Amino acid sequence: MFSKRCNELLLLFGVYILQCSALLKNQTLVAVLKANGSISIQPKLYIAKPNETIAGRAKYIHSINETGWSFLEIRTSPKAKDPDQAYAAGFLEGVLTADLIYYHWRNNMKDNNCVKDPQMCPKLTEHITNNKEWIESSLNASDPYWYQVGLYLKQLDGLHDGYMHGKSKDTPSLSLNDIYLLNAMDDISDLISALEPTQAKLKVLGSGSCSALVKLLPGNKDLLVSHVTWSGYESMLRIQKRYNLRYRTSSISKNLIPGFDMSFSSFPGGIQSGDDYYLISSGLVTMETTIGNYNNSLWSNIRPIGQVLEFVRAMVANRLAYGPADWVKIFKRYNSGTYNNQWMIINYFAFKSGGPTPSHDLLHILEQLPGYVESDDLTEHLINRTYWASYNVPSFPFIFNVSGNYDMQLRYGDWFSYKNTPRARIFARDHVKIHCDKCMLHVMRSNDYKHDPESACDCNPPYSAENAISARCDLNPANGTYPFAALGHRSHGSTDVKITTSQLFQNLQFKAIAGPTQGTNNTLGPFCWSKSDFSHSVPHEGHPDCFDFSPITHQWSL
Repeated sequence: MFSKRCNELLLLFGVYILQCSALLKNQTLVAVLKANGSISIQPKLYIAKPNETIAGRAKYIHSINETGWSFLEIRTSPKAKDPDQAYAAGFLEGVLTADLIYYHWRNNMKDNNCVKDPQMCPKLTEHITNNKEWIESSLNASDPYWYQVGLYLKQLDGLHDGYMHGKSKDTPSLSLNDIYLLNAMDDISDLISALEPTQAKLKVLGSGSCSALVKLLPGNKDLLVSHVTWSGYESMLRIQKRYNLRYRTSSISKNLIPGFDMSFSSFPGGIQSGDDYYLISSGLVTMETTIGNYNNSLWSNIRPIGQVLEFVRAMVANRLAYGPADWVKIFKRYNSGTYNNQWMIINYFAFKSGGPTPSHDLLHILEQLPGYVESDDLTEHLINRTYWASYNVPSFPFIFNVSGNYDMQLRYGDWFSYKNTPRARIFARDHVKIHCDKCMLHVMRSNDYKHDPESACDCNPPYSAENAISARCDLNPANGTYPFAALGHRSHGSTDVKITTSQLFQNLQFKAIAGPTQGTNNTLGPFCWSKSDFSHSVPHEGHPDCFDFSPITHQWSL
């Protein structure tokens, strides 16, 4: 049933839409493609007429105040052409989540000077414009890579149009460029460092961005894959998404892309994860933690021509790759040197619970910097050590050295090292405690910074809530003293946890908790905006007041 705000069918620019609030609790809509190319949005039980095609369906559940998450599921029809599927998928998402998209944009982008006033960052505007023009000139429907890039941009077009047509009357308009920049937000941070060196100095030195763990249980009983997002607290409007998009590999192929179906943690207005955490029909789980770049000389490798931003490359690799080696090969093409991460590519199709140990292609690692990409099959490492941990430090010696991490280690000590940084030591100590998914969640949400010796630092007081698998930097005293800013008091920390198992993966499901950690054995308590000294300085429109949520495993049902 539609609410009273969703009962008026209008014709705007050849597209029929239902005027509706983006914050309805539960709604399923279909996108109907007409013979003349127009799209109508109809209720879920709509029966298509002879000259119509159901291009896509979407189910949206808004439950942020109840669970910390909203849920969006989109399924398109192979009867529609791929560009129509892509546009319909974006349009449906835009219509259903429009007001939430604006909240997220307002919280994260509105006060960014490079977005609010492009004249403040003319080099950035020029770079992005030239890059988009080069990409559009390179699109080739017969080439699988460029065909998928084109479909990605088509989905963004649909998302923007859906936003404009589905937003509430009083919700401000956003341009297509606003939507593009929202998706490119993580890339933009590095672009600013490359194009405006003075801006790079404003970054929080050493700031962590995510923890991840791959854990092989004894006897190959199970393979657990978990990821914790670290971010500013303004980013905590979250949506779990599942895209079932029946694209062909190219315009001249009838083959379905391997990654036609994927679930992932995401944010309003993003048609990729951003965290990143993906479960894919190809058998792959892909995830990353940011490794950053402290070597300013590498920024010169970033150019507007011949490169594709990371947020597009990741999704193209997710859709086209048949296996880990294939994913690596696709992802490293047109390396932009922005949003530089350590990627983990896990292959559940190579794993059998209780079965023989695979010799290869269970785990690949890729690390990216401006001008460099290094990767390797580290299945043997995983088998021998039973875990792989990721915590924002490069593992490959060359990447570690050229990124400037070695110089940072010499300057600031082992906090910047690979083996002896606090999280490395905590993972090495605690991974042996994991024998089930519940145990994994306990480790991934752990933070006992006042008592854990690995949380100690040359600080006053002598510890930091940054030094944990799940950070809570809001708990560090504002009047404390810290050797570098990452260890101090700020609106930053773990903002979720996700975990999948071999059984959950079969249905592309993961267990998740939204919001900052409450610490080991819930000793830290929930984060509440009303009790925080950031409540007036950090935008958080649309957020719950307190993030006090239990684990949830969403049942996809569309």
